[in-house]
Amino acid sequence: MSTHATPGSPSTHATPDPLSRPAAAPPLSPARTLATAARVLRQLTHDPRTVALLLLIPVVMITLLRYVFDGSPRTFDAIGASLLGIFPLITMFLVTSIATLRERTSGTLERLLAMPLGKGDLIGGYALAFGAVAVVQSLLATVLSVWALGLDVTGSPWLLLLVALLDALLGTALGLFVSAFAASEFQAVQFMPAVIFPQLLLCGLFIARDRMAPALEAISNLLPMSYAVDGMNEVLHHTDVTGDFVRDILVVAGCALLVLALGAATLRRRTA
Repeated sequence: MSTHATPGSPSTHATPDPLSRPAAAPPLSPARTLATAARVLRQLTHDPRTVALLLLIPVVMITLLRYVFDGSPRTFDAIGASLLGIFPLITMFLVTSIATLRERTSGTLERLLAMPLGKGDLIGGYALAFGAVAVVQSLLATVLSVWALGLDVTGSPWLLLLVALLDALLGTALGLFVSAFAASEFQAVQFMPAVIFPQLLLCGLFIARDRMAPALEAISNLLPMSYAVDGMNEVLHHTDVTGDFVRDILVVAGCALLVLALGAATLRRRTA
């Protein structure tokens, strides 16, 4: 009797090797996303220096700014609202980029991606965890600025809080995105001059954007920090929610979501 199996018979098919190709990423799962966020928050609670950096540095910077302009409170009113959005963005960018890179270099990301955990779950979990921290951070900075340091705003302080929170979430998204291109924590910090400083110079904090050179004004119109500063200024000068304010917060929120999607797309393992 012949021992050769006919083509297509079950005996001719080799057992699939689970290591021969990467498994398809599972669909986005709220449960896995929330579990990832909880893990990140637990890690943060064991790192008091990072928590202090996230929550206290914006508060300290706003307080320092207030007393730098102690003899000119109107100057503090003019730029304090803008910096209330910029400081959380910068601190969230720094901490998120370094924390995510640390996960990758320590091998934690490698182990997580070997589990039934999609890239969207991972990025979403980080965004939720740092977003929760951003809520506390923005609330502390806004309450301190308006009710303790006397920042005079025409509109609702809650709208200031909304813009500050969106700015912090944008910083989180940018930090997650750039961490994919850094090989060390030092390189992650080096991205700050490339990503944050141009936006800081062109956002309208130092000079009105319509008074810049036309080329620079055109570039500033493409940068999300410009709309963050514009949104803060709308609250500073208007009692009601204006159309420009709605446009500004939608642009900041849209940029944060877009950068998060790019971060999920560029997230990769260190090994094949």
